[in-house]
Amino acid sequence: MDANSIEPKEVVSASKKLGKKDAAEIAKAASKLIVAKGKKISEFGAADKDSKEAIEAMLGPTGNLRAPTLRAGKTVIVGFNEELYGGKLL
Repeated sequence: MDANSIEPKEVVSASKKLGKKDAAEIAKAASKLIVAKGKKISEFGAADKDSKEAIEAMLGPTGNLRAPTLRAGKTVIVGFNEELYGGKLL
């Protein structure tokens, strides 16, 4: 994120584990949810952003919220994809 001059307002330590309940709360507050897993990007709109599929996509193999998680206004981006953070896909 430094390479793209993205400055976070809040940083949550990785030692604070955020699980399924936290992911559901984050998704509920968003109007658009984007989940990146490597090169795969999934978008969830208002109708399906808090579906079981969306919440599961937000979680990593350990059951914790994937990192990084970025909230920009009402859009939430979970996971990392170079093109997404580089502004090529937003």
